[in-house]
Amino acid sequence: MLPNIRTILYATDLEAHARPVFRYAVSLAERYGAKIVLLHALEPLNPTAVNLVNNVLPEGTAESIRQHGIDQLRSTIEQRLRDFCKQELGMEPQDCRVVEDSRVREGFPAKVILAQAAETNADIIVMGTHGRAGVGELLLGSVARKVMHHSTIPVLMIPLQNS
Repeated sequence: MLPNIRTILYATDLEAHARPVFRYAVSLAERYGAKIVLLHALEPLNPTAVNLVNNVLPEGTAESIRQHGIDQLRSTIEQRLRDFCKQELGMEPQDCRVVEDSRVREGFPAKVILAQAAETNADIIVMGTHGRAGVGELLLGSVARKVMHHSTIPVLMIPLQNS
């Protein structure tokens, strides 16, 4: 039996080079009549940085700055979706329903991606990879490598072209 793709989790770092990866997610969605859930994982500050920020800034300021940053990310996502619809699909943003849901979640990216794949019942994860090799990656591993290693569903890795 051929696989049926109903939900695509598109994980993005929101860098400029990510658009070609999104094209693959859109192509799959169009071919299978699937929905796309766009995800940006926001890496948390380490505990030392959190303590430093909390000691320097007045109470509540750090949380306000954090929330403002998340709001800015959501705004960036919405603008990029509007631009994509207009430039690549020739559609007015109000008529374009390419992404059913966009999410910004905090946590270690690989764990966030895997958790969101489970939460959304995704059938496939689409994400980019820099494909870097070296001692750093061997010791720590890239987000893409961790996701592929631990995922229970297919992962489509698109090589990123750094610009």
